[in-house]
Amino acid sequence: MKFRTRLLIAFGVVVLIPLLVFGLGIRREMEKRVTDEYQHRVDALVAVINADLTRENDRIAARLAALKSSLVSDNRFRAFVVGGGGDYREYVLDYAGDAMRLAGLDFLQIQDGEGRILSSGHFRNEFDRLGPPIRGLTLLRAAAAEGPFLALVTSDSGLNSKPFRVVGGIAVDSAFLARLARDPELGVTLRLPTDSAAADTGRLVVGPPITLPFTDAVDGPGRIEQARFEVTRSSALLTALQRNVNLWFLVAVLVAALAALLLASWLSTRISTPIEVGMREMERRIAIGDLARQVNHDVKNGLAPLRNVFRHLTQVARDTPDELPQVFTERQGTVESSINYLETLAANYAKLSPQVEHKSTDVNAVVRDTVAGSAGVKTQLAEGLPSVSADALVLRRIIENLVSNALDSLDGKNGTVSVTTEKGRGFVRLAVTDTGRGMSKAELDRAFDDFYTTKSGGTGLGLSIVRRLILDSNGSLTVETEPGKGSRFIVEIPT
Repeated sequence: MKFRTRLLIAFGVVVLIPLLVFGLGIRREMEKRVTDEYQHRVDALVAVINADLTRENDRIAARLAALKSSLVSDNRFRAFVVGGGGDYREYVLDYAGDAMRLAGLDFLQIQDGEGRILSSGHFRNEFDRLGPPIRGLTLLRAAAAEGPFLALVTSDSGLNSKPFRVVGGIAVDSAFLARLARDPELGVTLRLPTDSAAADTGRLVVGPPITLPFTDAVDGPGRIEQARFEVTRSSALLTALQRNVNLWFLVAVLVAALAALLLASWLSTRISTPIEVGMREMERRIAIGDLARQVNHDVKNGLAPLRNVFRHLTQVARDTPDELPQVFTERQGTVESSINYLETLAANYAKLSPQVEHKSTDVNAVVRDTVAGSAGVKTQLAEGLPSVSADALVLRRIIENLVSNALDSLDGKNGTVSVTTEKGRGFVRLAVTDTGRGMSKAELDRAFDDFYTTKSGGTGLGLSIVRRLILDSNGSLTVETEPGKGSRFIVEIPT
């Protein structure tokens, strides 16, 4: 990874982490404030509903008190209640219906002291049935000719001589619930004990429930249970709100992150450019120093045998001149070996900076010429390859070095070395594959360093030269290798 890339990543982390923490803090605070606002509205609505129910109770009670006063002064009803006079039965049966309509109620029963219904305004057929025992504000399921309905009822007692009870109330329907829900974003749902436990689809219950006594009096007095008024809100509204908050939060983070990365990129460029230039110069000087030391060492290795031979010859010429031809013949092999070594060394160093001539070159033709006569090298050359822009001699040197290294990796054991070519998009791919010893990651990391070698007697310049030649040809080199399974060197030369 390049120094600039590492610096950019470091800047990005330093800038983005505080930005994300800050953004998440803002998002959490927004959600908290929205939740608190909703809770405030829910609490206000619960208080309003409680006040509305209290007012309804007072309103119904006032109407029942007025109705009780009328009943006390009605002699025919009084005579029927006190004396049980049959002459007024029809009058009493119809009394509650007329009184209910005049009082503006939806439910009205007049019960005797035992709780039996004397008159029912909403359902005349309830006469002589046991009525519900109402004490205070109660939610009631009552029977009617059109079918059961819900009513919010309360009661009042009358007549001192013989007790009776007046029970009245108003219908609880969708319009009534809508009047309770003053907030357009909130709703009120009535949950009865007989309802399913599952919540209404698309609605979320918020806030504490408002409980009222409930009795089902359709088939009789029924037992007292609990009903709940629940404040709800739409889950779609909350989802849309969360989606909008998340969307704008993401947009803000992306914009800030982009600005931060641009700033980090600019800063890393300003910082890394002089550092990289200095590092490259330092690396260049180190490489030159290493190369100079290596050249010095190699030249000394070649000169030492020659110095020893000539010292020996000088001594023989001084002490025993007659033996000089014989000694020279004996030491001639050492001289020639040292000279050959120096010539080879000079040729290898000369290859470090060859003169490259870019021209149209047939890769397949160069491969055939290079591997001709090389035992154990197989070729698989693609037909119709386009020419590449490269020096044929440079390409030959690349192939020679790669094939030579591949053969050396076999270590004299049975194995294969193959050279393949194929056409790519804008380039020709040349691959040299062997089944030799392969390389570890550590060996691969140093394989292209100058003078690094794992072969005895090797110069360590082969792969270094290959890499420089490929780069000079505007190509690329990749290596696939695994210890014990071989290596594959892939060269791509532009067409």
